[in-house]
Amino acid sequence: QVQPVESGGGLVQAGGSLRLSCAASGGTFNGYTTGWFRQVPGKEREFVATIRYNGYTYYADSVKGRFTISRDNAKKMVYLQMNSLRPEDTAVYYCASGQPILSAVRDGNAYRSWGQGTQVTVSS
Repeated sequence: QVQPVESGGGLVQAGGSLRLSCAASGGTFNGYTTGWFRQVPGKEREFVATIRYNGYTYYADSVKGRFTISRDNAKKMVYLQMNSLRPEDTAVYYCASGQPILSAVRDGNAYRSWGQGTQVTVSS
């Protein structure tokens, strides 16, 4: 079973950029849907973006046009390029993998494997 492993978080000023990486440990993301979710302490987990097994991508309205999710099958990696970052993007970002049906791609409960998370902090 593939285990996502995130990296790339950090501290950035508002308007800046970061790229998060998610490595497929113990397997590959081929054939799976891999997504990014985020969570702020005391708040519910929030969908950010996902890329399905067929390459189709989906985004939360709050990040559309600023974030881009991509996959490199050869490197067994999924990336989240985050541009024009805002203080409200501050959160722990989690990579998740699974086989959700189309109607559930934004539902974290539909993903089977989760990474440990990486902190993103955007200062104003």
